[in-house]
Amino acid sequence: MRKEKVISYVITFIMLFLALVWIYPYIWLFLSSFKPAEDIFTTFIPKKFSLEHYRFIFVMANKFERPFIRAFLNSLFISSTVTFSVVFTSMFIGYALSRIKFKLGKAVYNFIIYQMLFPGFMFMIPMFILIRTFGWLNTYQALIVPSLTSSWGVFMFAQTFKTIPQDYIDAAKIDGASNFWVVIQIMFPLAKSTASIVGLFTFIGIWDNFLWPLMVMKDYKNMPLSVLLASFNHEYASYIGPVLAGAVIQTIPMVIIFLLLRNYFLQGISMSLR
Repeated sequence: MRKEKVISYVITFIMLFLALVWIYPYIWLFLSSFKPAEDIFTTFIPKKFSLEHYRFIFVMANKFERPFIRAFLNSLFISSTVTFSVVFTSMFIGYALSRIKFKLGKAVYNFIIYQMLFPGFMFMIPMFILIRTFGWLNTYQALIVPSLTSSWGVFMFAQTFKTIPQDYIDAAKIDGASNFWVVIQIMFPLAKSTASIVGLFTFIGIWDNFLWPLMVMKDYKNMPLSVLLASFNHEYASYIGPVLAGAVIQTIPMVIIFLLLRNYFLQGISMSLR
């Protein structure tokens, strides 16, 4: 018994150490964004807290033709639109594949699983050619339309809906509910944990996406924040403080969303491990 207790303490200590190693870069980033420029690389804890870097982003950035606030709103609009679309479409497609029997249902489901085996960057060149043909370069459509659906989201909802008893659906249909209202009023409330996982990972993936926006977006006014920060750092590398402050601002929505959805997220993770 004592040996098991010692082992548990050792494992806990190792996990805490690894957690500190993992979170250290963000702590340094956060603290450095409040340091005066001359202290960023010399001290860990700021000797004096300063808002000069955040003031630069909000006031001076337009003089450098880098609208950080607009880029933040661009990222928020693009990520929110794609997340809502992915959850909405995945929910209905997943219901159709898991609960409605049709001739090609199994083939479509297998194709979705098969598609998940290929990394997304394999389709970037064909997608870029298609976007250019449509004349969507430097537009929001180029960043939103290719991501409106997700095979992974469809798979997650389909697997969750398979575990929901058929009696709920039959009772709703006896009361006259259509498939649309069955999904909205019955299936979705019972799959909130799955919706939170799909929504959270979709939002984070779109918010942090860098390569695709870099390919299709050259207009600073329409750039998401991740690409604008990179372009600013490339041309004005000496302004490291505003870059750090911008990186902190970029992490804020993800932290807020995780805190709001953490209960559903942890519930979904625990269900998937059973």
